[in-house]
Amino acid sequence: MRSAKIAFASLVALFASFACLTLAPAQPGSPGPMPAPPASAAPAEDGQWTMPAKNHASTRYSGLAEITTENVKNLQVAFTFSTGVNRGQEAAPIVVGSTMYVLSPYPNILYALDLAKPGAPLKWQYNPKPEAAAQGVACCDVVNRGPTFSGGKIFYNTLDGNVVAVDAESGQEAWKTKVGNINIGETMTMAPLVAKDKVLVGNSGGEYGVRGWLKALDANSGKVVWTAYSTGPDKEVLIGASYKPFYDSDKGQDLGVKTWPPDAWQQGGGTVWGWISYDPDLNLVYYGTGNPGPWNSDQRPGDNKFTSGIFARDLDTGEARWFYQFSPHDLYDWDGVNEQILLDMEWNGQPRKVLVRPERNGYVYVIDRVTGEVLSANVFGPVNTSTGVDLKTGRLQYVEAKKPQMGRVVRDICPTASGAKDWNPSAYSPRTGWLYLPHANLCMDVEHSSANYIAGTPYVGAEVRFKPGPGGHRGVFQAWDVRQGKTVWSSTENFPVWSGTVVTAGDVVFYGTMEGWFKALHARTGELLWQFKTSSGIIGQPTTYRGPDGRQYVAILSGVGGWAGAVVAGDLDVRDGTAALGFVNVMRDLKDVTTKGGTLYVFRLP
Repeated sequence: MRSAKIAFASLVALFASFACLTLAPAQPGSPGPMPAPPASAAPAEDGQWTMPAKNHASTRYSGLAEITTENVKNLQVAFTFSTGVNRGQEAAPIVVGSTMYVLSPYPNILYALDLAKPGAPLKWQYNPKPEAAAQGVACCDVVNRGPTFSGGKIFYNTLDGNVVAVDAESGQEAWKTKVGNINIGETMTMAPLVAKDKVLVGNSGGEYGVRGWLKALDANSGKVVWTAYSTGPDKEVLIGASYKPFYDSDKGQDLGVKTWPPDAWQQGGGTVWGWISYDPDLNLVYYGTGNPGPWNSDQRPGDNKFTSGIFARDLDTGEARWFYQFSPHDLYDWDGVNEQILLDMEWNGQPRKVLVRPERNGYVYVIDRVTGEVLSANVFGPVNTSTGVDLKTGRLQYVEAKKPQMGRVVRDICPTASGAKDWNPSAYSPRTGWLYLPHANLCMDVEHSSANYIAGTPYVGAEVRFKPGPGGHRGVFQAWDVRQGKTVWSSTENFPVWSGTVVTAGDVVFYGTMEGWFKALHARTGELLWQFKTSSGIIGQPTTYRGPDGRQYVAILSGVGGWAGAVVAGDLDVRDGTAALGFVNVMRDLKDVTTKGGTLYVFRLP
């Protein structure tokens, strides 16, 4: 068997030829006279951070306000902790009571730190010992997006396809359930969501012809309760009498089969490796489905249901309530896996339950989460691949001249395969009514080629090279007015912004850069208020919590990697612009400014 390092490098090299573009210019603004829409399923602030998204509404907003725009400049390091793994650190450190839980990338070691003692010493560690071979089929680094806490247990996924439950107090394994198969290219990198008594998990592997699914496991036993596939016949997609999509193009029997060439749905992708939200009042879970396979769209004529879209499902049964496809017949690897923020707001004079979704295709969507109707879809960065979204049909309007072709390079496609914004989550502040968006400013050149399916090997059919977008900068951090559908302010970054973000009641918003800067900006103006240089690039998710001493702390994992940072994490040859699915072409200089790492940094005021 080839070594994990060679496998990762060769796979990443295959995936490395796409390019995207830059963001919209900053627009001055201030909060409007209308009150900001409140978040649904967002409980009162308790000072903890028990899941990566903070709450089921996925706001990533903290009501803590000890750290303010006036004193944030005084932040200093409270303590650090090494994960012992120098690969991409995408996880969110979570806090329950007086314990912080930190999860490493492969080998997915869970650490419990005692916040009640000086320096937060290690209480225990749990090592699930995942199969080493999983590293060889991990598309874009061996990352993990974090654990979640519920009912006295910590739940998370391992790269080799296991879901584990660990006793939060003792670190003892409560149960371990295998749900994925690395032999067909299936891995798991997403953070679970726990709602009521169910643990919701999904798979990765869309670039291997994996068939996507979402599974619900019983939180007490680990038994699989239901499985909902993203492609295939209705009975396997869990589509029945309660399925009532808003748009005609999402209606019909067995669309998960009929919108594909014969049997192509079996390797159709639609993996579920992103974020999940939950509305307890409607008892619905919301999550996106990944790109169809292969990337070569000529090999899969049709809409390719139910990929590159979003499902609303009944939590108890998994039955689909509605589906909406952001990118029908996806041409560009626009996985629909980004976060959805649940808000209750007035829209055109009527109260609506909405979800706000910044999508890889370059639009921020506002969708009625009861019906699936798109209320608005506005461009948040440079887009030349589509002319808009038809609100009557829900269809994205592609630009014919930018469609990739067999045997011909189509240049300057914006946004790229990684999207205007990838997995890295935004945050919403009810104080401003704004969404805080970390994203890339990239474009790409693409040429499609024939792809052959062999289980456990890449199934792409495209050569891609990324490049900087308009203006030459590669990243943007911006504030987006949800009601008005426009940029309020934006800040440019040299490299793509690949970290998540958090915003607080102190009107401070935090995020990290791929050079390793951890930054605090004024949530209302975008002014840089404070920054700290960590030891490696940041692609993790910041969190903030109240410590046992009553003080507010901010935590972030530093350790470059992921798709954008694979050139460093995988030590790839910068001469190969197609490496890392095209990302190396635009990230060659990242090796000049940062190195591998795996360190937790925690800050507080003096």
